Amino acid sequence: MTFSLRSRKFFNTIAVVLALALPTALTISSADARAGGGMSSGSRGTRSYSAPPSTTTAPGSTSQFNRTYTQPGAGMNSAASAPARGGMFGRAGGFMGGLAAGFLGAGLLGMLFGGGLFGGLGGLSSILGLIIQIALVVLVVRLAMSWWQRRHAPRAAYANADAGAAPGPQTNQRSGLAGGLGGGLGSGLGGGLGGFGFGGANNAPLEIKPDDYEAFERLLGEVQAAWSNEDVAKLHTLATPEMVSYFEQDLAQSRARNVVNKVTDVKLLQGDLAEAWREGETDYATVALRFALTDKTVDRNTGAVVAGSEQPGEATEVWTFARRPNGGWELSAIQQTN
Repeated sequence: MTFSLRSRKFFNTIAVVLALALPTALTISSADARAGGGMSSGSRGTRSYSAPPSTTTAPGSTSQFNRTYTQPGAGMNSAASAPARGGMFGRAGGFMGGLAAGFLGAGLLGMLFGGGLFGGLGGLSSILGLIIQIALVVLVVRLAMSWWQRRHAPRAAYANADAGAAPGPQTNQRSGLAGGLGGGLGSGLGGGLGGFGFGGANNAPLEIKPDDYEAFERLLGEVQAAWSNEDVAKLHTLATPEMVSYFEQDLAQSRARNVVNKVTDVKLLQGDLAEAWREGETDYATVALRFALTDKTVDRNTGAVVAGSEQPGEATEVWTFARRPNGGWELSAIQQTN
């Protein structure tokens, strides 16, 4: 009887451990090991801390960057995209900071002239005057907040901004990458005639042409191929130095685990433009991409599959591309969709 009870407790413990370990094992086996590691990495210029507009391909939200060189407040639009710094309620120079400083200054002056920190509030008329002043301040603050929100509210992407001008993005079922995004992303933007992204007052709108869409699709395939081949030199020609640094970190971790990730059969299924803009001499374009791929991680020595699958799957990501003068488009960021 004692043995039976001990055995039952033992097997119950084993069952609990397996129940807890199984979801983790399934998560690891289906983990996204493709280029970017299933994380959100990179930079979108001054819009790094503002979410791209949703599109037909990626109708939900996008994840914030897990890895980025861009610091909050470093860009022109950082006040709107990073509420923790700057803005109306931010550090020195903010509206509320100046207002508080004004009240504090008035109190200190009252103390200097013998009225005390809250001098002049003894009479009924002074109290009524104070209430009126507070009401006026609250009204001004509410108006200022409303203006701030309207000024920095994200605008819709061109694909959905004017339903009467062009049809919305449509699914593009294709068997290869050779057709170019002029037929994939372009068809979702009214025949690939180009789109515009509109940002803050400091960002100029940018026209995206069919050749640009073809470059985006080509980069999708070439980045995944260079990643699978662990060709860092090739990645340097396809992505920004920041993105390459993240790729090198991920590749180093794979080598430490004695595994290699293989991404093959990449095919664009659907895509559309979220926004495009120009900052100084740099062009940016953020594009939602839904693509098919075979994503597996194998042992370097035996070739056995240790994660992923031989079966093709699908992924939807938001890629941002950057282009500098006299240069081509480079991958600047990858964001996961929620």
